[in-house]
Amino acid sequence: MPLRYSYEPRTTDLPDLAELADAGALLVQRGLVLASGGNVSLRADAGSMWISSAGAWLDRLGAEGFIKMSLEGQITGRGLPSSEWMLHAHAYAMRPDVGCVLHLHPQMSLLLDALGKQIRFLTQDHMIYVGSYGRTPYYANGSEELATSAAEQLRSHDVVLMGNHGIVAVGDDVEGALRVALNFEEAARLRDAVVQIRAMLEGATEDETIERLRSQARKGSTFASGRKRQGARFKK
Repeated sequence: MPLRYSYEPRTTDLPDLAELADAGALLVQRGLVLASGGNVSLRADAGSMWISSAGAWLDRLGAEGFIKMSLEGQITGRGLPSSEWMLHAHAYAMRPDVGCVLHLHPQMSLLLDALGKQIRFLTQDHMIYVGSYGRTPYYANGSEELATSAAEQLRSHDVVLMGNHGIVAVGDDVEGALRVALNFEEAARLRDAVVQIRAMLEGATEDETIERLRSQARKGSTFASGRKRQGARFKK
């Protein structure tokens, strides 16, 4: 169905699907997705994208593992796209600067959210490459409600946590989206570690524990503050 957004998007005339396939393998290796869960995409041109096919395992993607389709749902060639294609299409429509979308199921992020815990950003990289995150309640897989609610959160964030489901991370290219996804899950894992460290700091509150750890990170460098758009971020 037609999307409701108006945009002048970034284009990728010759999308590097090999790089996107490598990213899928890395994400499986790092435990952010399992088996045929998750899906990845790359903007192709002003109104279309390449997206992993239905049922594809992200560590087994080849040329045949991607489907080209319009943001309105028209498929070019053979095969079926991921059932989450609307999530990707709405992300591209909402964010003209985005060139890559990753939908993953990172376990620690989802666990903390299910327990009602906010994910906190502790390191410079977390602040620079993520900075903030949005959240949606649970909506059915592949539904328009999921796609539109996540896209609305992407107005202000580069990663959105979808309750009891997964995350969607975006970037201006494959590398940028990877930085967001990997740093977000690392932040969640460190948030879990804070709870354990807190017990060793003689009953310090969670905020006091985080501040002590942040003070160590500040030594010898300027701690990044605020959220920066992907195109202006530092690259190592």
